[in-house]
Amino acid sequence: MGFTELLETFGEKPLIAIAGLLIGLLFGIFAQRSRFCLRSAVVEFWSRQGCAKLAIWLFAFSTAVIATQGFIAGDWLDVSQARQLSARGSISGALVGGLLFGIGMILARGCSSRMLVLAANGNLRALLTGLIFAVTAQASLNGILSPLRSWISAWWTIEGSTRDLLATAHVGQLGGMLFGLLWLAAAIVFARQARLTAREWVGGIGVGLMVAIAWLTTFAIGSNAFEVMPVQSLSFTGPSADVLMLVLSPPGQPWDFDIGLVPGVVLGSFLAALWGKELKLEGFTDGLSMRRYIAGALCMGFGGMLAGGCAVGAGVSGAAVFALTAWISLIGMWAGAGLADALIDKPTRRP
Repeated sequence: MGFTELLETFGEKPLIAIAGLLIGLLFGIFAQRSRFCLRSAVVEFWSRQGCAKLAIWLFAFSTAVIATQGFIAGDWLDVSQARQLSARGSISGALVGGLLFGIGMILARGCSSRMLVLAANGNLRALLTGLIFAVTAQASLNGILSPLRSWISAWWTIEGSTRDLLATAHVGQLGGMLFGLLWLAAAIVFARQARLTAREWVGGIGVGLMVAIAWLTTFAIGSNAFEVMPVQSLSFTGPSADVLMLVLSPPGQPWDFDIGLVPGVVLGSFLAALWGKELKLEGFTDGLSMRRYIAGALCMGFGGMLAGGCAVGAGVSGAAVFALTAWISLIGMWAGAGLADALIDKPTRRP
């Protein structure tokens, strides 16, 4: 059954929401089983203690880059109208937002996608952090923090036509795929050194595939729909805020890809943890740790909205289409997380 028949059967809005739900479910399973987490990868990198988490993140990153650029090279996907490449971007927002998000990851001991996964496994710390993250993201988009976000974003902006790094460098999709293959090779080397299990290999690669498949699916549905639907991939800053507003709004609100994505990740992670017998209720040990997690959620919520995406939205989805601002956000996240870890956690970490 093609997309036209599916659109006629389910309707445009339900179909895109179902797509988000299914892709989110698979992402949740892969992320839970592999322990995919940018924060853990960054800590390993800067502290030079192991490379297992770094390998998993590199598997996801490189797979997303290779598959996405492969879809584009095969004329199956067109991302020229994606927000990351067509709309006016903010260099200052990407840099400041990325730094704040990276700091928040360290304070909350995980990024926004990791919070969803852990909350579905029974981690009450992650649940509270995720709720505060969503509220802060919504406040940064349309609420009390939006003037501050707009002010920082306006410091340094660029036209959408200059955001495509592959076009600027004149290397095309082949150059992008070769770049991804380079990091895939690094992931394999690190994975062998860390003796990753087959589950971790498959999980990391699966996370990256979901990013590429999300790009492909939203483009395919949007190309056959009567209404304008954005081509997009996985992100958890805006979608978390959208799901929060859906819950708080009267029934009958329109559905989209993001509305299906977040519940799908929660369901997938829950099922994976249930299968692995890893469901466990966990809470805060003291008030100090609670304050730390709350501060981390605030930094990630504001930083993610300012940067135009979270560790997955900007760091993997945006990077996979080589959006300049996404790469600046990703660099900011690595720098901010490394600095925060060195100043906050490293002094208390046992040798």
